Amino acid sequence: MALGKKTTKKLKRDLGISLAIYSLPVLAIYLYFKLNNGIVAESHLTLPSFLEFAKPVFTNLQTWGLPVFMIVIGIVEFVAGLYDDEWTGEERKIDIISFLAPKLLFPPVIAFFSLTLLPVLIPGLANTLSWVPFWGGFFLIAVADDLTQYWYHRLHHQVPFLWRFHRTHHSAPYMGIAMLNRQNFIYTVFFSQIYLTATLVYLGLGLPALFVGVLKSIIIIGAHSSIAWDKPFYKYRILHPIAWVLERVISTPATHHAHHADTSGDGIGHFKGNFGNMFFIWDIIFGTALITRKFPKSYGIKSYKQEEWYAQFLWPIFKSKKAGSALAQGVLAIPLSQKKDVVPANQNGYEPVQSL
Repeated sequence: MALGKKTTKKLKRDLGISLAIYSLPVLAIYLYFKLNNGIVAESHLTLPSFLEFAKPVFTNLQTWGLPVFMIVIGIVEFVAGLYDDEWTGEERKIDIISFLAPKLLFPPVIAFFSLTLLPVLIPGLANTLSWVPFWGGFFLIAVADDLTQYWYHRLHHQVPFLWRFHRTHHSAPYMGIAMLNRQNFIYTVFFSQIYLTATLVYLGLGLPALFVGVLKSIIIIGAHSSIAWDKPFYKYRILHPIAWVLERVISTPATHHAHHADTSGDGIGHFKGNFGNMFFIWDIIFGTALITRKFPKSYGIKSYKQEEWYAQFLWPIFKSKKAGSALAQGVLAIPLSQKKDVVPANQNGYEPVQSL
């Protein structure tokens, strides 16, 4: 698919900006040691004392705390009736399978990548970055991990070939913890930033990765939850300055719910942007942000056919039997264009996606 000059120019500009952003943590670490005559102190090799007490907490959160946290929030959402009886049939199946599968799938995949592939791909480099101060490693991983995921997410919306690998996540007609992990398995397995972070851990940045990972998970859980924790910041004038900063730095329910809206025609839904996961600032920088402090009336995809759980999770290995489903065809068949004499029923609907 040929790209227009304007689109190509914007893409090149955004990628150039991204490369500059990626280099900022490296530059900061370099200048820090340059100003300190290159001295590596013992304090650089350990966790800052004020964070020592938090290490067990973050370790437990990473292993079992976050799944429990998600389950508790999910129970609160159900008790409060925030799903409006929509969690039925195929919705329940795909959400449960998508929640459990990564818990079984990722550990062996990441273990194989970290313990078998990395020693072969970059031999002799294990722990070579262990001299990097905690703050430097935290900055490095936070930027590398989340900016990479921003691009991974954005491209799956903007490149038609990739869209159907991410489509499952947007098929849910509701927001909440139940649909947080709702993804096609290919999208999940090839999560680019996970392997990047695993590489940085192999290089010696395990502690910063622990803290970044837990904080990012909490932010993402909060952004997907149907519990709108950010509303008080918009309601009370005294909290407006905090809200202004907060919604531009991290993903909030208002900004991320807008990304999951089933229309962009109401001035609130913005599935063509708001791609940020932990940091919303990427959307601010690249001009893909929409901040309204309002919530969409409906979510999902207008053309959603409630496809079978196996089609949503395992497409293109298994295809949908639903007539008219985008998942009923093979990976090379991209039903994105319409005949010129056909007027779409809903010009603001989610599908087809915008191309680059």
